[in-house]
Amino acid sequence: MIIDNTAVAKPSAEKIVWVCKRFDQLTNAELYSLLRLRSEVFVVEQNCVYLDADGIDLQSLHLCGWQGDYLAAYCRLLPPGLAYAEASIGRVLTASGHRGTGLGKLLMQEAISRVQKNFITKAIRISAQYYLLEFYRQLGFQSMGEVYMEDDIPHIAMLLAVEN
Repeated sequence: MIIDNTAVAKPSAEKIVWVCKRFDQLTNAELYSLLRLRSEVFVVEQNCVYLDADGIDLQSLHLCGWQGDYLAAYCRLLPPGLAYAEASIGRVLTASGHRGTGLGKLLMQEAISRVQKNFITKAIRISAQYYLLEFYRQLGFQSMGEVYMEDDIPHIAMLLAVEN
């Protein structure tokens, strides 16, 4: 298990293995890797001080994109009623060495598919960083309401209608 994601050369998105687990199914090493990567991206890169361990992880599914032992992409899938009435996708990220490879789009497509397979919901809600508005629109999400600040970063609520 690679702990320092910065030590890996820029890979291709085709070699990613998707693994989706409940919190209680994660190994210690998997949990450490995903928490470290979340901290690298959201706390260090985005200079955002917030409580990442918010209690929601315990009831979420964790979608990990692995390239060998290296965690390249991650998001968590929340069942309806946990954060919103709808199912939701959050903590969406790709490791810095994987950006620009199309992996973010593959991650979201996999996440949407897993939400549809695992939860009964008519829609998926996200709280998107505003600068990614067009990225999420290309995946079918529609913006809702006005831009708001979350952890000093502009966000917008978005919704994707799904069929179960």
